Amino acid sequence: MIKTAFNILTICGAAGFAGVMLSIGVTLGGYWQSLSTREFLDWFAANNQFVSRSIPLIFMPTLIGLIGSVWLYWGQPELKYWLLSAACILVVAVLTFAFFVPTNTAFASGTMDEATGAAKLNQWLTVHNFRIGFGMAAAVVGCIAIKA
Repeated sequence: MIKTAFNILTICGAAGFAGVMLSIGVTLGGYWQSLSTREFLDWFAANNQFVSRSIPLIFMPTLIGLIGSVWLYWGQPELKYWLLSAACILVVAVLTFAFFVPTNTAFASGTMDEATGAAKLNQWLTVHNFRIGFGMAAAVVGCIAIKA
């Protein structure tokens, strides 16, 4: 039963996290691109806390589930899938903390010039697509792990 709970946390958490990121990328990303750069930077300064709050709420259950799944499958053939799922989530975490947190902080600071803001937004959206892909891959590999 505990394995099932950790597996559910991992798979649903990773899929939910990918869904949140997809929504941010498609819905907000499209909206941000429809704004002038100054309007985007002003919007981000006023609303970043709403975007930022959604990430830990969905990431923490995923992390807890992964730790539990890796621990409970240690020494079993399915471990390789849980480790691959963990590697995907690790990539998401590294991208989040190394790129998105500082970039979001810079967007929200109100000090970024418009030329830099436009270029950074395009870069942000491109890198964000990789983050979505790795989040989805983590969920898919988790599904493979429970079917292996």
